Amino acid sequence: MTGPCDIAIIGAGAAGLFAAIWAGRKAAPGTRIIALDGAKKLGAKILVAGGGRCNVTHYQVDEQQYAGSSPNAIRKVLRSFDVPQTVAFFEELGVTLKREETGKLFPTTDDANTILNALHRAASNARVELINPWRVASINRTQDGFVIERDQHTQPSTPRTSAPYAHSAVDAFTCITARRIILATGGRALPLTGSDGKGYEFARSLGHTTTDRIFPALVPLTIPKDHPLTTLSGLTRNCTLELRASTGKKLKSFTNSTLLTHFGLSGPSVLDISRYHTAAKIDDPGAQLVISFLPGATHDQLDAALVAARTSRLSLARWLTELPLLGDEPLPERLARVLCTLAGVDAAQPVSQLSKDHRRALVTACAALPLPITGDRGYTYCEVTAGGVPLSEVNLATMESRVCPGLHLCGEILDVDGRIGGFNFQWAWASGYLAGRGTSAALQEA
Repeated sequence: MTGPCDIAIIGAGAAGLFAAIWAGRKAAPGTRIIALDGAKKLGAKILVAGGGRCNVTHYQVDEQQYAGSSPNAIRKVLRSFDVPQTVAFFEELGVTLKREETGKLFPTTDDANTILNALHRAASNARVELINPWRVASINRTQDGFVIERDQHTQPSTPRTSAPYAHSAVDAFTCITARRIILATGGRALPLTGSDGKGYEFARSLGHTTTDRIFPALVPLTIPKDHPLTTLSGLTRNCTLELRASTGKKLKSFTNSTLLTHFGLSGPSVLDISRYHTAAKIDDPGAQLVISFLPGATHDQLDAALVAARTSRLSLARWLTELPLLGDEPLPERLARVLCTLAGVDAAQPVSQLSKDHRRALVTACAALPLPITGDRGYTYCEVTAGGVPLSEVNLATMESRVCPGLHLCGEILDVDGRIGGFNFQWAWASGYLAGRGTSAALQEA
């Protein structure tokens, strides 16, 4: 069976839903818009974001918080639908947002369902038909538009009258024709939610390229299981992570909460720097990640403090736990002892007996410890994908493909990935807004 529509959105995550909403709002009366998704439950990524609270955006967003395609191109898209517009959009739907100390914006309900339900209501009000599970197997270009083939392994969905959106008879169709399509399939992050990278295949089949490198971003990093830091699992501390080239040149740095785990490191600072570390190691195998457990102090300042304390009878561990240096919190005793171990010194040894070489080793352990990163936890644990379709291949005013007329792209499938803190959602809102409005405008001009 074949079902016709005017606009088909492939993927009903954050970007896809937003594109569908704005396509519906911009569309002429009678325009049929459907959004297809292979997941049994829509919005899984929205529901897990921000610890189940959904970090909708950040109060201050600019292109410097993103990697991938040209910063100028990213800026142009972000400016088309900015943070004040995002806040106003959700307020219009009855959802108020609050700004936390970190700059992140969350719904005042602290419940991600608030965001997902609001998006579903908005899609319904925009006359969008949301169909799931309806997994796409292939997309083919025709003279009149596109033919979307269904994966025959997908079970037809059952209409749910309690859902705040509409299902239709298209559920049973094995093939859908569309005049225009929006590709919003996401990347490969969190594959259990349905993001398995299939969208890249669709894009390539329609004439697009994807970056040579597609890899996990915002992902925890691993170190050897027997490394002393793994004994500190559960310890959280504000730290600075710095990426250095093999030449010693500083490439990137983030200071934020850092979580030590049984497998390695996680937390905002680690997630933010992970994509840069992965990319650097590909080009420069000697690139190194170092950590400072005293981000308020420089290497030289800590060395000077130890020299000044050379008459102290305190043990090294005790001295480190009482060290008031430039506003840094004192080191927890168990961390101080591990740092002494890494420096090759006895934690019970008095500061006065510390040799010059051991002093330098301890300073390095505290303020510039090289981390023997063995890898990362992969797509299953990452929050976003680095790489994808280059922005140079789309018209930034409408997100329409430059190589396949009638195809629009938005969200994570594009070569744009942001820092932790709501930046990737803002990219979804902005790019989805342009893609949605762009499709409907093109239909009216045809």
